[in-house]
Amino acid sequence: MASKPWLNQYPKEVNPEINPDEYASVLHFFEDCIKKYGDLIGFVNMGKTMTFKQLDEYSTQFAAYLQNHAKLKQGDRIAIQMPNLLQNPVVIFGAVKAGLIIVNTNPLYTEREMEHQFKDSGAKAIVILANFADKLEVIRKNTDIKNIIITEIGDMQGALKGAIVNFVVKYVKKMVPTYNIPEAVKFNDALKLGKASSWTKPELKGSDVCFLQYTGGTTGVSKGAMLTHRNIVANMLQSYEWFKPVLKEREEIVITPLPLYHIFALTANLLVMMKYGAKKYPDH
Repeated sequence: MASKPWLNQYPKEVNPEINPDEYASVLHFFEDCIKKYGDLIGFVNMGKTMTFKQLDEYSTQFAAYLQNHAKLKQGDRIAIQMPNLLQNPVVIFGAVKAGLIIVNTNPLYTEREMEHQFKDSGAKAIVILANFADKLEVIRKNTDIKNIIITEIGDMQGALKGAIVNFVVKYVKKMVPTYNIPEAVKFNDALKLGKASSWTKPELKGSDVCFLQYTGGTTGVSKGAMLTHRNIVANMLQSYEWFKPVLKEREEIVITPLPLYHIFALTANLLVMMKYGAKKYPDH
């Protein structure tokens, strides 16, 4: 068996105590990370970087849009259906800042699977990549979704690069099927509207639901597991303690090929590595 010297850095007995109430909510955890690591690059995607401070600013803009323009209230459910892009953490933490419950949705779902999850979760809003919007068009009237925000792959790559990426994806690669959802709002327009609006910080507690995380549906229909803010914080802190002997704050880089709509990558790659101030490459 190959030698694994890094294992020698672990104490023989790893039994750290964690305090699941160290953070009152995922939002309080996020604020602590921004305070500690705001100057660091937190995410890199397609060569474009985003610092923790920029993530804080963008997510606040998106939260303000959700509160003031989408008219969503604390506890409402919002579906997120996209691969790993810079937009993903912006939308996730924007939703948390608005006090919403996040419904992570596999981008490869069929119309039938989408309809089941959206109806079952009671989602009132969705952020979806344009590449999958044609499926949403088919089933949206059978759901409670009233607010549709559509993003494109290049939306956070900068004005020039983003325009080129979106043009190539849509017209050269022909990866965006035709769809017609006139009431939809473009993601970048939502950020602009939110930037001109005020954000109201929600009063979140550990027992509030943060995610409706759906199962794979291999033995029946997919079921939504209710994960509270305290659930997420506890799991993140447990993983953080486990990695402590081998990882250092402000120094790590993590590749994220696993999709953030899966609970493993969401917890380990996004949240745990945020506590370390790690640079994340959300490759997809």
